[in-house]
Amino acid sequence: MVLAEGTKKRIPVRSIAVTGILAALASVLMFLDFSIPVMPGFIKLDFSELPALLAAYALGPVSGVVVCLVKNLVNLLSTSTGGVGELSNFVLGACFVLPAGLIYQKRKTRKAAFWGAVLGAVVMAVVSIFSNYYVMYPIYTAFMPMEVIIGMYQAIAPGVQTLWDALLWFNLPFTFFKGMCSVAIAFLIYKHISPLLKGKKN
Repeated sequence: MVLAEGTKKRIPVRSIAVTGILAALASVLMFLDFSIPVMPGFIKLDFSELPALLAAYALGPVSGVVVCLVKNLVNLLSTSTGGVGELSNFVLGACFVLPAGLIYQKRKTRKAAFWGAVLGAVVMAVVSIFSNYYVMYPIYTAFMPMEVIIGMYQAIAPGVQTLWDALLWFNLPFTFFKGMCSVAIAFLIYKHISPLLKGKKN
């Protein structure tokens, strides 16, 4: 009985520790963002959702969301967007890892893990349109006028006329691509590191 109680205490502590390590890694990866030529300069690509996805697989969806929260709180200390970028990153990251973690939690198969993550990437991409249009970009206009934002998209694709155009042509595929990059890397490494994350021997 004592051993069982001790075991119950050890499991949450390990989960918290692993979640913290993955959150720290995600924070570093979020700092290492970079621009890509097909997107306006204020939109950056990073791979900080990867540790959150690994956490969702190994420890459950809540752990994945916590990683998303912590990495954005850390990056908030050096934000250049007044917290708008961090808020958007957290909302979209949670939309990504929650479906992946929930589906994998129900059926622990490679197929379920893959399609759960793909669904998460789709949800993240779709939510990005509405969250950016109704919340993020209106707030961001406090730092950059909407005309300037649209102009940055038009410099890449002159056919962009409205914010809807910009979000559908650029942000939707970019966000999906970003999610799928994390999915691809996760599938390459998860099998090798899952024993370490879960505290199990091969």
